[in-house]
Formats: sequence, C-alpha cells, structure tokens
Amino acid sequence: MQEGKSGIIFNIQKFSVHDGPGIRTTVFMKGCSLYCLWCANAESISPKLELGIIRKLCNRCGKCIEACPGKVISCNTDNVIKIDRDGCTACGECVNVCYPGALTIYGRQAAIDDIFKEICRDESFFESSGGGVTVSGGEPLRQADFVAALFEKCREADIHTCLDTSGYAPSEKLKEVLCVTDYVLFDIKHMDPVIHRRLTGQPNELILKNAKIVATSGVELLCRIPLIAGINDTMSNITETAQFIKSLGTDIAVELLPYHRLGAGKYQTLDKQYPGRSFATPLPEQVKLVKQKFEQFNVPCIVGG
Repeated sequence: MQEGKSGIIFNIQKFSVHDGPGIRTTVFMKGCSLYCLWCANAESISPKLELGIIRKLCNRCGKCIEACPGKVISCNTDNVIKIDRDGCTACGECVNVCYPGALTIYGRQAAIDDIFKEICRDESFFESSGGGVTVSGGEPLRQADFVAALFEKCREADIHTCLDTSGYAPSEKLKEVLCVTDYVLFDIKHMDPVIHRRLTGQPNELILKNAKIVATSGVELLCRIPLIAGINDTMSNITETAQFIKSLGTDIAVELLPYHRLGAGKYQTLDKQYPGRSFATPLPEQVKLVKQKFEQFNVPCIVGG
C-alpha cells in the first residue's frame, strides 16, 4: 500500500459501542452509492464537501454573504439566509466568519497518517475492551484504496479492524479491503430486488453476491437489518432473509436495528426534505416476532439500539 493516501471523511466518533465488538473509534467516509429513504446521515450521501446551516443559530448578521467569494449566499425577503447549492463549492470562507456557529462544512480531506495517529490515541480502550477501529459511511468501499491502506496500518499495529458496508460496491474492491479486515457489519435491507431498488435506488443482486463473498472469506460477519414497519418487517421478507443468511453459514448472526428519525434534522441543514418521514418504527411486539422468526431458522438474532 502507498503511504500518504487521503480520503474524504465527515466524522470520527470516539468511544463507539454500536459499530462492532468492544469500544471502537469509527471513521465515517463520505459518499454513498445507495440513497436509502430512511438514511440518518444526510451528510454522508454526497461524495463532495457540503455546506450545512443550522438556521435556528443564525443571527442574520450577513457576514457570510460578504465573505462568500462565489456570491452564492444571499438573504430572501423574509431575511432568511439562502444558499445556491449548485454554485456553492464549500470553500469554508463563510464558516470562518460565522460566530454563532450556524454554518459548518460536512466533510474534509484527511491523510491516512493523520487518521491513524488519531486512532492510536484510543489504543488503551481497544486493549481493555477487545475493540478497535471501524470504517463506516456513507459507503466506505467507494474509497476502498484508502480504507485498505488504513486497515493495513492498523493491522501492523495489532488494532482490530471492522468494515461497516452496504455491500453495494464492485466485488474486487470488497476483496481488496477484506484482505486486511477482521470483522464485517453487512446491511441487508430487503430481499426483493424491485422493492430494494424503490427503497435505495439500486437493486440487491450485487449486495447478495458480495454477502456470499464475505461469508466465504473467513472474516467474521454480522448481518444487520434496518427494520421498518410495513416495509421490510413482513414475515415473507423476514423468512426469505433468514433463509439467505442461513445459507451463508451456520455461525452467522443478524442484528435488528429498529427504524428511528434521529437524523431528520440533518436534512434541514442541507435544505433537503427528509425522505423517510412516512416510515414508522416497528412496535416492540413486531420486533419480537421478527427475532423469533430468525431463531426458528437457527439464525442467532439480537436487537440493537
């Protein structure tokens, strides 16, 4: 692997306990090949840097308008800041003069060496908990070379590596990263390819193919399902999903992630409507039935937060 590689990330989350075993440092890569209607990370979808605005913090001082070199920020007749999204390059000049902190840039170019140094600061937590580093997204396999190089450095330092993926990526990119991966979190959203395309913008054939590749790679695998009431929690879909996961191997478990709306506000900061507003969280009784269905197929099942 080449040293000095860089990638575009949008967050590094410390002390994460939901992204793989133990206490983990999670690096979130920007850019995704799917557009899931329930996505909680609006800032993760575009591969480009983006300007976000928390309008309730804006004091309408107008300094961002003056600072913008491209003149893409203006004020409408109601004295509300307006951003020309097509013209904005996310240069950050407006952020530098926004003293209330209403403006922020989602995403930054990050060098592998810098990210690795930040990860190493948490080594004591990894050692005591059996944790490590997780790379998530977005879709990390869009920047597979960066992820593989980062994981190689982590492995050399005996830091456990986890890939959190949707599985929608070229198989050769997946294999490149698997070579230096200890654990995979793999999303399975729906078994019907037509419904899957409607929900995510893409069919699921490649995803299911890649799930089989992970299952035969020798890397530990946990399948995860974002569970949405009336969408993918039907017994027909759960039965088909359980049969598929069972076919991958006898030791592969599934984690249910009941739908929530915690990310809806992020869409507002990008002047977008939240596409998941019609979705509902499954009732506890339904989650229990789904869990029981997996267990009927001898697929270990846990319910995540």
